[in-house]
Amino acid sequence: MIELTGTIVFQPLETGFWGIVDSEGKKWRPVNMPDQLKVDGARVEVTARKVDDDTSIFMWGTPIRILSFHTLPLFS
Repeated sequence: MIELTGTIVFQPLETGFWGIVDSEGKKWRPVNMPDQLKVDGARVEVTARKVDDDTSIFMWGTPIRILSFHTLPLFS
């Protein structure tokens, strides 16, 4: 299980995709990004599981499957 706090980012590579950059700068690429999180710059806390069998054209971030999430205020 992975628990992370990060910022949603849209990457305009190829057809474009959504990712999360955590507080340590690590990049995560959700394979099941919920529509509610598709807001560039949104801050989130996510519980996820690493996806080992993902094949993608996107060479960015570690693939994860989001299990649960909640959004955070932009400024605290």
